[in-house]
Amino acid sequence: MAASGEPGRQWQEEVPAVVVVGSCMTDLVRLVRRSTQSLRSREGADCAWHRGFGNGECPLLGLTSRLPKTGETIHGHKFFIGFGGKGANQCVQAARLGAKTSMVCKVGKDSFGKDYIENLKQNDISTEFTYQTQDAATGTASIIVNNEVKTLFNPAPAIADLDPRFYRLSDVFCCNETEAEILTGLAVGSPADAGQAAQMLVERGCHVVIVTLGAEGCVMLSETEAVPKHIPTEKVKAVDTTGAGDSFVGALAFYLAYYPSLSLEEMLKRSNFIATVSVRAAGTQSSYPYKKDLPLDLF
Repeated sequence: MAASGEPGRQWQEEVPAVVVVGSCMTDLVRLVRRSTQSLRSREGADCAWHRGFGNGECPLLGLTSRLPKTGETIHGHKFFIGFGGKGANQCVQAARLGAKTSMVCKVGKDSFGKDYIENLKQNDISTEFTYQTQDAATGTASIIVNNEVKTLFNPAPAIADLDPRFYRLSDVFCCNETEAEILTGLAVGSPADAGQAAQMLVERGCHVVIVTLGAEGCVMLSETEAVPKHIPTEKVKAVDTTGAGDSFVGALAFYLAYYPSLSLEEMLKRSNFIATVSVRAAGTQSSYPYKKDLPLDLF
């Protein structure tokens, strides 16, 4: 195993408020006019430290006028390589909002892994515990921890037999509608459905549950508030929704770490807004807004 993040050196900056343990998985995305086709590549390296697992890859994004037919080669008019993955996406969004962040993961010992680590550094993310390895595996979960040792858990990709300890040990359990369906076996197609799924997750030991619903915002439920609450979001014309959920989770991690006096409902409203900004541009991390580009009343 080769370390890319200088593990022998103590990081001299202040202790990060947000630490992400998990996935650097990214997307292979092809944009066709106003529709988006997202294909996830699973060929990266295992990303593991303590209980976080994931992988690191680079997205290859090409813009064409239409999707090719089977066996057809067509001209594209733009191509670029970006970066993504649920853990890294959330880390980047939190960092761009001003949080001190650190990524704990492994990426492949190859040119993509090298570029990935450089991208983390360019986003002011500590890579002290970012390693490179020859081994490969897929991602399983992302864990975000703030400086009050609160745990924001995003169970992606979800599995039906998730270890029950994750429910009990997570301060905030945040999943999207598809993940909620897999975890609970309930169909989730509306805020009311999300509330029922959240109730089941609370019964399993979650303290706070958030179910994100894309353009419909999110639903929150806690063990102290028995009635689910729907937090709607602004309706916008989306260009690319890839990574919007990670933008939301990264923003929420930022608010939990830096604005703990805010109510959870207010944090969710602000996180919803930031996620809507991300869907107005193409790409994953490339679409995430910086603090300087957002309204001052968010901070």
